[in-house]
Amino acid sequence: MAEFVILATAEEVAEAAAAEIAEALRDGAKTLVLTGGTTPKRCYELLSTLEVEWGRVAVLFGDERCVPPDHPESNYRMAKETLLDHVSPATVYRIPAELGPEEGADLYAEVVDYAAPLDFVLLGVGEDGHIASLFPGHPALEADGLTAGIRDSPKPPPERVTLTLEALRDAHRVLVMATGTGKAAAVAMARRGESPSGMIAGARWLIDRAAAGQ
Repeated sequence: MAEFVILATAEEVAEAAAAEIAEALRDGAKTLVLTGGTTPKRCYELLSTLEVEWGRVAVLFGDERCVPPDHPESNYRMAKETLLDHVSPATVYRIPAELGPEEGADLYAEVVDYAAPLDFVLLGVGEDGHIASLFPGHPALEADGLTAGIRDSPKPPPERVTLTLEALRDAHRVLVMATGTGKAAAVAMARRGESPSGMIAGARWLIDRAAAGQ
């Protein structure tokens, strides 16, 4: 069963998430999977100030839009500007999504397989309940292997590369962040197991009161 922890504000969610990630890395986690979107941005800013032995940490990504790494919509660019430019991980494995969904997914599957096991995965959740680039009702939910290329994402841009449910479920720890009233419906769906975000049984959720519908 997933665990849901309700905190008062979005800032408290960001603080708690950053603290949990730092603690996991200090306790020996060697692979950290980052997510994109707006919710984790503050978490990354806070995490960059915490004491972590980054020199033994490999950083990966849960999904990426098929854009160049310096594009404003790039998940890698956001993480680089808010976290990675301020710390020195041993390795940063970005998704080469600019090569296209299929080639990017194939190349990144080799990286994920090499870096496995995934010790700590951070995820956000969309208002429709998607995690990474796994959208409700999309065929990618049934994809085999560790990665999937997507050409018809219901949310722009349409072309993406994502880790699969299989890869996420095999991770040692999965932490999902959700804040704001716009995420309340997604949280409710996850609690009922009615969306991709509710399909990872052992996930731990940090949500604020607004996302909890309070």
